[in-house]
Amino acid sequence: MGRVQTSAGYSIGYDQAGGGDATPIVFLHGVGSDKSVWHLQLRHFAAERRAIAFDYPGYGDSDPAPRSTTRDDYATAILSALTALGVERAHVCGLSLGGVVAIALHHAAPERCASLILADTFARHPDGTAIYERSVAASEDMRALAEGRADVLLAQPADPAIREEVVETMARIDPAAFCIGAEAVWLADQAGRAAAIQAPALILCGAEDKVTPPELSRELAHIVGGSRYDAIEHAGHLTNLEQPHAFNRIVDEFIRGFD
Repeated sequence: MGRVQTSAGYSIGYDQAGGGDATPIVFLHGVGSDKSVWHLQLRHFAAERRAIAFDYPGYGDSDPAPRSTTRDDYATAILSALTALGVERAHVCGLSLGGVVAIALHHAAPERCASLILADTFARHPDGTAIYERSVAASEDMRALAEGRADVLLAQPADPAIREEVVETMARIDPAAFCIGAEAVWLADQAGRAAAIQAPALILCGAEDKVTPPELSRELAHIVGGSRYDAIEHAGHLTNLEQPHAFNRIVDEFIRGFD
């Protein structure tokens, strides 16, 4: 766990593990979480490569972010953090908001993306405005929001330990940062950017995802030419936590072909 000062003007929180000559992999979290949700992925991928999970500005161990911060600012901050850590090119794996940021990152610097793994995300969410408005309205009490949201995020019946982790992670998010993140994800419309993706792309979705349902991932896979789509059974919106072995295996098999 550490912080890296970036040329974007933020200190960014990160966790990392592993090393070696294989292309590094970067993990980008969702709006209701932080870098800690990738602990099982860091442990797995560190066996063969450098694995890094970042906080966005305003989240976790990063510096606070001004209200004007956008998804493009998140992408710029992550790119700057990678440069500061000596990573010029990486596989970029993002879930939900992380997928939105990954598309923005590729738009800003496609040459730095060895591949994209876009999990439980979308180019544009048809109910995004309503979800954003509900999220902002409920953000004053993040613990209550987390308790009410956890069972929607997770396939049922959920593992109690995973549910507790989800609630505790969401409850500690600064409400102002959450509102910025909610705008960045739910109001995104990146169909044009997604259509321009040239990097190898894997689109993943929990078969029981109610927040960004599989049809949105299939639509994204259709937009991103040449991409691969996989559904993860017995998983809701948080596939990396709910089915880590399946998630890691599918991602591992995919990125090995592009090192």
